[in-house]
Amino acid sequence: QRQMCIRDRHKENQMEISPEKQREMLRTMQRIRRFEERASDDYVAGDIYGTVHCYIGEEAVAVGVCSALNNDDQIISTHRGHGHCIAKGADINLMMAELYGRETGYCKGKGGSMHIADLELGNLGANGIVGAGIPIATGAALGSKLRQDGQVTISFFGDGAGPTGAFHEGVNVAATMKLPVIFLCENNQYGMATHNEFANAAPISARGPAYSIPSPKIDGNDVFEVYETVKEAADRARSGEGPTLIESLTYRHKGHTVLDQKNYRTKEEIAEWVARDPIERFRTAVSSAKRMTAKEFDAIDADIEREIENAVSFAEASPWPTLDAIERDVYAE
Repeated sequence: QRQMCIRDRHKENQMEISPEKQREMLRTMQRIRRFEERASDDYVAGDIYGTVHCYIGEEAVAVGVCSALNNDDQIISTHRGHGHCIAKGADINLMMAELYGRETGYCKGKGGSMHIADLELGNLGANGIVGAGIPIATGAALGSKLRQDGQVTISFFGDGAGPTGAFHEGVNVAATMKLPVIFLCENNQYGMATHNEFANAAPISARGPAYSIPSPKIDGNDVFEVYETVKEAADRARSGEGPTLIESLTYRHKGHTVLDQKNYRTKEEIAEWVARDPIERFRTAVSSAKRMTAKEFDAIDADIEREIENAVSFAEASPWPTLDAIERDVYAE
């Protein structure tokens, strides 16, 4: 009943978000979707090396979260982090160049898909270690508390990080010290091929009481519900009340990686979740409220297509790292 009341309030508040902000939300979700589609295609074609973990289907989480933050707030990303980076304002030219392994990329072509960071944007980085960002976010939030800078840090992590020691250690320290951090679980139902209910003895959201912190469970495919929930949690953190743990239910339309065998999910399950596509739900909501027109949707789609093509052209025209750069930047100066 409490969850229904919260969702009713979110629906009432969604139209309080300005039309300009709603257009930017759609633009960013669409930018993530098209970036991931192109990155997947180029990986299969052999133009991108390493691996690609698609964020397709989860766009409302990253966009809802980052739209609720201040510009100087910070995020910690994950191995499935392209959406987080783009939602925080990353330059998709530099991102695509990094995936292409070119020296104009964020990590000069040496980090690849899972290591993009931009400290000036408040993106403290991504890594491929499950759950590793949680204690980093706790440390960043401790720094904010000591500096009294008013910043909030968001730790994105998947349901696969729920069983890790890093989760319990990071959340416990943050709750004990009332740090300005939000732990945001993107429960996309599977950690690789393992269903979240098999790996976690209880839902992520059930753990909040153990740390005396709020832990709402929300619809991660509803960008407005994500936005409102994170906004409330950020206000709470800034006021000195400590962290919030949020379980955001969503689904990745693609496999764990582009080359996933996909034989651990039924066609019926995939179809059921694809029918809840966050971008289509957004379009339906704002169309019904007469906040955007089909012409505006088409214009945004066309703009994003051009952005993606320009990013690929930038990456393809960029030079490869030289051999003498292999050991450069291994250590911080």
